[in-house]
Amino acid sequence: MTTHKLVSKFYGRVWNAGDRAALDDLLSDSFTFQGSLSPEVAGREAFWQMVTMVRGALSSYHCEILDCVSEDASAFAKMRFSGQHTGPFRGYAPTGLMAAWHGAALFHFDGNRIGKIWVLSDTAALDAVLAANAEAARGGAVTARSLQIR
Repeated sequence: MTTHKLVSKFYGRVWNAGDRAALDDLLSDSFTFQGSLSPEVAGREAFWQMVTMVRGALSSYHCEILDCVSEDASAFAKMRFSGQHTGPFRGYAPTGLMAAWHGAALFHFDGNRIGKIWVLSDTAALDAVLAANAEAARGGAVTARSLQIR
């Protein structure tokens, strides 16, 4: 399987579909994940707990690969993340409104599995969307620039 296909399967099966069994298929035994939404995690089970937390707070969570380049045993993906805010998340009560933001992920492969992922998300944009949604849910007017992420 090519590195690009591994990245696509990772986002499609793990994040978009919430398929726990995919972790055994796609992640190496020594897998680590460093992202913007949680502390670094090591191992499939710790990673699954983080996935479950995000997917529990953001229903219909979806990761869209906007661009992906790969070389040797690495790949880099430009991402768009989105979901409906239905559970507590980043200190914000659920609003039922959509939240979306961009990020980038660097993948390192261990043979035909993913060994390490480093993700940097635009958490400032995410927090701005969550704050605007919270204000809108309280009946307030959101007058800041458009917070729609495309």
